[in-house]
Amino acid sequence: MAASVSLSLASQPTVRSSPVRRLWSVADFHRMAETGFLDPDARLELIDGELFEMAPIGSFHAGIVRILAEKLRFGAGNAALVDSQNPIVLDDHSEPQPDLVLLRPRSDYYLSEHPHAQDVLLLIEVSDSTAQFDRKTKVPLYARHGIPEVWLVVGPRRRHVEIYRDPQPERGAYRTRVQAREGVLTPVLLPGVEIRLDEVFIG
Repeated sequence: MAASVSLSLASQPTVRSSPVRRLWSVADFHRMAETGFLDPDARLELIDGELFEMAPIGSFHAGIVRILAEKLRFGAGNAALVDSQNPIVLDDHSEPQPDLVLLRPRSDYYLSEHPHAQDVLLLIEVSDSTAQFDRKTKVPLYARHGIPEVWLVVGPRRRHVEIYRDPQPERGAYRTRVQAREGVLTPVLLPGVEIRLDEVFIG
Protein backbone atom coordinates (compact mmCIF):
# COMPACT_ATOMS: atom_id res chain seq x y z
CA MET A 1 0.00 0.00 0.00
CA ALA A 2 1.39 3.37 -0.94
CA ALA A 3 2.18 5.70 1.88
CA SER A 4 0.20 8.89 1.99
CA VAL A 5 2.12 12.14 1.68
CA SER A 6 1.08 15.28 3.43
CA LEU A 7 2.62 18.74 2.92
CA SER A 8 2.96 21.13 5.80
CA LEU A 9 2.20 24.79 5.19
CA ALA A 10 5.88 25.60 5.64
CA SER A 11 6.90 23.37 2.73
CA GLN A 12 4.44 24.80 0.23
CA PRO A 13 5.67 27.48 -2.18
CA THR A 14 4.88 31.04 -1.25
CA VAL A 15 2.39 32.72 -3.57
CA ARG A 16 2.94 36.46 -3.95
CA SER A 17 0.18 38.75 -5.14
CA SER A 18 2.57 41.50 -6.31
CA PRO A 19 6.20 41.83 -7.44
CA VAL A 20 8.85 42.20 -4.76
CA ARG A 21 10.71 45.50 -4.82
CA ARG A 22 14.50 45.05 -4.80
CA LEU A 23 16.40 47.76 -2.97
CA TRP A 24 20.11 48.11 -3.67
CA SER A 25 22.82 48.72 -1.10
CA VAL A 26 25.86 50.94 -1.53
CA ALA A 27 27.96 47.74 -1.72
CA ASP A 28 25.68 46.41 -4.50
CA PHE A 29 25.99 49.72 -6.33
CA HIS A 30 29.78 49.67 -6.25
CA ARG A 31 29.92 46.00 -7.23
CA MET A 32 27.66 46.58 -10.25
CA ALA A 33 29.91 49.44 -11.37
CA GLU A 34 33.09 47.38 -10.92
CA THR A 35 31.75 44.40 -12.87
CA GLY A 36 30.47 46.49 -15.79
CA PHE A 37 26.81 45.80 -15.05
CA LEU A 38 26.13 49.54 -15.15
CA ASP A 39 26.76 51.79 -18.12
CA PRO A 40 30.04 53.56 -17.24
CA ASP A 41 28.79 56.74 -18.89
CA ALA A 42 25.55 56.85 -16.89
CA ARG A 43 25.36 59.41 -14.09
CA LEU A 44 23.63 57.51 -11.30
CA GLU A 45 22.72 58.24 -7.71
CA LEU A 46 21.60 55.71 -5.10
CA ILE A 47 18.83 57.12 -2.91
CA ASP A 48 17.04 54.96 -0.34
CA GLY A 49 18.01 51.82 -2.24
CA GLU A 50 16.82 53.04 -5.66
CA LEU A 51 18.98 54.05 -8.60
CA PHE A 52 18.21 57.38 -10.23
CA GLU A 53 19.75 58.61 -13.46
CA MET A 54 20.64 62.26 -13.09
CA ALA A 55 19.45 64.80 -15.63
CA PRO A 56 21.93 66.06 -18.24
CA ILE A 57 23.90 69.08 -17.07
CA GLY A 58 22.75 72.26 -18.80
CA SER A 59 24.81 75.41 -19.26
CA PHE A 60 23.09 77.29 -16.40
CA HIS A 61 23.68 74.36 -14.05
CA ALA A 62 27.34 74.02 -15.02
CA GLY A 63 27.97 77.77 -14.85
CA ILE A 64 26.46 78.14 -11.37
CA VAL A 65 28.54 75.22 -10.09
CA ARG A 66 31.72 76.83 -11.48
CA ILE A 67 30.91 80.24 -10.01
CA LEU A 68 30.04 78.88 -6.57
CA ALA A 69 33.02 76.50 -6.49
CA GLU A 70 35.42 79.38 -7.22
CA LYS A 71 33.89 81.72 -4.64
CA LEU A 72 33.62 79.04 -1.97
CA ARG A 73 37.25 78.00 -2.41
CA PHE A 74 38.36 81.61 -2.15
CA GLY A 75 36.14 82.30 0.87
CA ALA A 76 36.71 79.06 2.80
CA GLY A 77 40.47 78.88 2.37
CA ASN A 78 41.79 76.13 4.64
CA ALA A 79 38.59 75.98 6.69
CA ALA A 80 36.88 73.53 4.33
CA LEU A 81 37.41 71.31 1.31
CA VAL A 82 35.19 72.23 -1.63
CA ASP A 83 34.02 69.11 -3.45
CA SER A 84 32.05 69.06 -6.69
CA GLN A 85 29.69 66.32 -7.98
CA ASN A 86 31.30 63.51 -6.00
CA PRO A 87 29.61 60.89 -3.80
CA ILE A 88 28.79 61.13 -0.13
CA VAL A 89 27.70 58.02 1.76
CA LEU A 90 24.69 58.66 4.00
CA ASP A 91 23.85 55.08 4.99
CA ASP A 92 23.90 51.53 3.57
CA HIS A 93 21.34 52.45 0.88
CA SER A 94 22.07 56.07 -0.05
CA GLU A 95 25.01 57.54 -1.95
CA PRO A 96 23.97 60.79 -3.64
CA GLN A 97 26.29 63.03 -5.65
CA PRO A 98 25.51 66.64 -4.68
CA ASP A 99 26.61 69.44 -6.95
CA LEU A 100 28.79 71.04 -4.28
CA VAL A 101 29.78 70.09 -0.74
CA LEU A 102 31.94 71.90 1.78
CA LEU A 103 33.68 69.22 3.82
CA ARG A 104 35.61 69.21 7.06
CA PRO A 105 39.30 69.30 6.11
CA ARG A 106 41.15 65.98 6.23
CA SER A 107 44.82 65.44 5.56
CA ASP A 108 44.13 62.48 3.25
CA TYR A 109 41.46 64.37 1.25
CA TYR A 110 39.12 61.38 1.80
CA LEU A 111 41.28 59.09 -0.33
CA SER A 112 40.47 56.03 1.80
CA GLU A 113 36.68 56.46 1.82
CA HIS A 114 33.92 58.73 0.58
CA PRO A 115 32.77 61.46 2.97
CA HIS A 116 29.82 60.77 5.28
CA ALA A 117 27.08 63.03 6.64
CA GLN A 118 29.13 64.07 9.66
CA ASP A 119 31.85 65.40 7.34
CA VAL A 120 29.52 67.88 5.59
CA LEU A 121 29.48 71.56 6.56
CA LEU A 122 27.31 72.79 3.68
CA LEU A 123 25.65 70.99 0.77
CA ILE A 124 24.45 72.67 -2.43
CA GLU A 125 22.19 71.36 -5.19
CA VAL A 126 21.69 73.34 -8.41
CA SER A 127 18.17 72.75 -9.73
CA ASP A 128 17.68 73.95 -13.27
CA SER A 129 15.19 71.16 -14.12
CA THR A 130 14.96 69.03 -10.95
CA ALA A 131 13.66 71.41 -8.29
CA GLN A 132 10.63 69.32 -7.36
CA PHE A 133 12.65 66.12 -7.04
CA ASP A 134 15.31 67.91 -5.01
CA ARG A 135 12.71 69.45 -2.65
CA LYS A 136 10.61 66.32 -2.16
CA THR A 137 13.30 63.61 -2.20
CA LYS A 138 16.82 64.91 -1.66
CA VAL A 139 16.27 67.68 0.89
CA PRO A 140 14.31 65.33 3.23
CA LEU A 141 17.05 62.71 2.74
CA TYR A 142 19.68 65.23 3.82
CA ALA A 143 17.58 66.28 6.82
CA ARG A 144 17.16 62.66 7.97
CA HIS A 145 20.94 62.31 8.07
CA GLY A 146 21.56 65.57 9.90
CA ILE A 147 23.23 67.56 7.11
CA PRO A 148 23.43 70.94 8.89
CA GLU A 149 22.65 73.22 5.94
CA VAL A 150 21.44 72.80 2.35
CA TRP A 151 21.23 75.42 -0.38
CA LEU A 152 18.97 74.75 -3.35
CA VAL A 153 19.90 77.05 -6.23
CA VAL A 154 16.91 77.40 -8.58
CA GLY A 155 16.97 78.82 -12.10
CA PRO A 156 17.45 79.89 -14.79
CA ARG A 157 14.06 81.64 -14.99
CA ARG A 158 13.10 82.35 -11.37
CA ARG A 159 16.57 82.68 -9.93
CA HIS A 160 16.77 82.28 -6.19
CA VAL A 161 18.36 80.20 -3.44
CA GLU A 162 16.34 78.19 -0.92
CA ILE A 163 18.27 77.89 2.34
CA TYR A 164 17.46 74.95 4.65
CA ARG A 165 18.88 74.96 8.19
CA ASP A 166 18.44 73.21 11.54
CA PRO A 167 17.70 69.61 10.50
CA GLN A 168 15.14 67.48 12.34
CA PRO A 169 16.23 63.93 11.45
CA GLU A 170 13.23 62.26 13.05
CA ARG A 171 10.88 64.26 10.78
CA GLY A 172 13.03 64.32 7.67
CA ALA A 173 12.67 68.09 7.50
CA TYR A 174 14.45 71.34 8.27
CA ARG A 175 13.08 73.68 10.90
CA THR A 176 14.16 76.79 8.96
CA ARG A 177 13.62 77.46 5.27
CA VAL A 178 14.15 80.89 3.72
CA GLN A 179 14.38 82.10 0.13
CA ALA A 180 16.85 84.68 -1.14
CA ARG A 181 17.09 86.43 -4.51
CA GLU A 182 19.63 89.07 -3.54
CA GLY A 183 21.99 89.98 -0.76
CA VAL A 184 24.78 87.97 0.87
CA LEU A 185 24.64 84.34 2.01
CA THR A 186 26.87 83.03 4.80
CA PRO A 187 26.95 79.35 5.81
CA VAL A 188 26.14 78.81 9.49
CA LEU A 189 29.26 76.69 10.11
CA LEU A 190 31.55 78.90 8.02
CA PRO A 191 30.81 82.47 9.13
CA GLY A 192 33.87 83.80 7.32
CA VAL A 193 32.45 82.84 3.91
CA GLU A 194 30.25 85.38 2.12
CA ILE A 195 28.50 84.70 -1.19
CA ARG A 196 27.01 87.72 -2.95
CA LEU A 197 24.06 86.62 -5.05
CA ASP A 198 24.54 89.40 -7.58
CA GLU A 199 27.91 87.77 -8.35
CA VAL A 200 26.27 84.35 -8.72
CA PHE A 201 23.21 85.22 -10.81
CA ILE A 202 25.05 87.12 -13.53
CA GLY A 203 24.07 87.56 -17.16
